[in-house]
Amino acid sequence: MSQIDYEKIHGMAAGIRRRVLEITIEKNGCYLSQALSSAEILASLYGGIMNLGESQAPYDAPKFGGVPGKTNQDYVTGRAYNGPTTDGYDRLLISPAHYAVAVYAALIEGGRMSPESLFQFNVDGSTVEQIGAEHSPGFELTTGSFGQAISQAGGIAYSRKKKKEKGKVFLFMSDGELEEGQTWEGIQASVFYQLDNLVIFVDVNGQQYDGWTKDIMNIEPITGRVKGFGAECVTVDGHDPEAIYKAALTETNGKPLVVLCYTNTAQGLPELDSRKPHLHFVRFKANEVDTFKEILENMKKGVR
Repeated sequence: MSQIDYEKIHGMAAGIRRRVLEITIEKNGCYLSQALSSAEILASLYGGIMNLGESQAPYDAPKFGGVPGKTNQDYVTGRAYNGPTTDGYDRLLISPAHYAVAVYAALIEGGRMSPESLFQFNVDGSTVEQIGAEHSPGFELTTGSFGQAISQAGGIAYSRKKKKEKGKVFLFMSDGELEEGQTWEGIQASVFYQLDNLVIFVDVNGQQYDGWTKDIMNIEPITGRVKGFGAECVTVDGHDPEAIYKAALTETNGKPLVVLCYTNTAQGLPELDSRKPHLHFVRFKANEVDTFKEILENMKKGVR
């Protein structure tokens, strides 16, 4: 794990927010708040925490090439954007597939995908899908229902340990997934198999489709629950790259690591505060579009 350039991370996070705001305006709606809350987490992962090799994917995101099979042997998953999966390199799995637009923006900010590719977002035949799948840039696997990716990440981490491979398996999750039983089974299994090569980052933004998470299904105290299952757990400000980086360095003594990143779904865009907690999918009203276009132009100028 290399030392992080925090100024670079802040710049990448600002770029993620700017790009996703632009797509939200362009496409008349998007998962904007997820990008606002997770920008520093993804920027930190792609900007220095993870040891990734050069992208092995086309700089311009390709069209969907069909499902793998006997007649489609050249099928490539989106993991190629994260570089090789061989010994020594880290791996990344994205659990909440609706964070896809934030992942695409992070790939662009990390120089792994062209800025033009983002405008293929949610276009028929494009791999730059609104809900990420295994062929979408940055996605190694289709993670299905919430909570399933922890089992996939645990399986990969277990396999790497058995093969004595170096390199960690990183998993990015949303806090709503902590309502799922499979998440806790996954943590329990990763503790049992001593998967200290598994690092889980959770975007704890406190909101979900129906409102505040605490009102729908309270998951706090998360730290106590994670530690109760035997994993190491660190809580940080999810908008502080230095805290995020230091958390990733935590010694776990044979345990998986869970980093709880408490975040704000309107970070960098306080004009959305009045909409909380209903920010799961953001669409601007006709009388708001010009205001947010002006905000976007200011972001491009570096005013905000």
